[in-house]
Amino acid sequence: MFAVIMMLLVVTLTTFVIFFVLPKWAGQDPALLFVGKQTDPASIEGIREKLGLADPVLVQFWHFVQALFVGREYSSGTDVTQCAAPCFGYSFRTEQEVWPQLTEALPVTLSLAAGACLLWVVGGVAAGVVSALRRGSLWDRMAMTIALAGVSLPIYFTGLLSLAIFSFQLGWIDGEFAAFGDDPGQWFQSMLLPWITLAFLYAAMYARLTRASMLEILGEDYIRTARAKGLTERVVISKHAMRSTWTPVLTLLGLDLGALLGGAILTESTYNLPGLGRLAVDAIAQKDLPVILGVTLIAALFICVANLLVDMLYAVIDPRVRLG
Repeated sequence: MFAVIMMLLVVTLTTFVIFFVLPKWAGQDPALLFVGKQTDPASIEGIREKLGLADPVLVQFWHFVQALFVGREYSSGTDVTQCAAPCFGYSFRTEQEVWPQLTEALPVTLSLAAGACLLWVVGGVAAGVVSALRRGSLWDRMAMTIALAGVSLPIYFTGLLSLAIFSFQLGWIDGEFAAFGDDPGQWFQSMLLPWITLAFLYAAMYARLTRASMLEILGEDYIRTARAKGLTERVVISKHAMRSTWTPVLTLLGLDLGALLGGAILTESTYNLPGLGRLAVDAIAQKDLPVILGVTLIAALFICVANLLVDMLYAVIDPRVRLG
């Protein structure tokens, strides 16, 4: 836990330096991004004072970290604006608080990640196990060929292809996004193709990883001992071999799920989903530094938490971790 907190502090400091300190060193004033190019020096100075950009760097960073926990007041002359905690500041383009924009986009990314994760873990691991048990068979060759295609084909290709076939050509799926609270049926339809497209990419990697791990584990001495004791093949595979296979799968899952929760940029852009990924793309195009910073910190938080959970699950799956 301490390591996670320290990592988040380092990420916060690094991102703050990249977005607010380095532009100054390069001769670019972040205040200009807020007011635009066509403005007068008085307006620029007012924005610089309101955002605290005139303060020393360490003071700016302290105010930024403090705002994440207790909020912050932005003052410009007689005008005082209160930003409730957690406060990532105000968008340079809309002049709205960044945090509500993040919380509005976060459920979309969470639902995308959860549905796709369920599909790729179940499908990928199952395909990898069956391929390992039937090594060299027609199923093995077909599954690994499909897995190779899944790893090789980019999201924007498979996404546009699935939209062209199932939505535009056949009309089976209406891709118009709707929030779950407004219309659960429409929400499910709008998320189905993104789930399948994203799961196809990740399931391919998990199938190859599971197959390689299972083939290695099936040759271990303790597997031969379990079979020599008269245990059924089903028990040997499910109770002994699968337990060791889950260790590398969990390692990869922690990295993938954490990064995915930070924003599946290509998938959300392809299917026009209003999640963190598309929010980040729009912010980058508009040079909206506070929004980019907010998405970056949310992504870092999810990656750290996901890896922490994976480390905790290691002890449940592999008793050797507890003994160590």
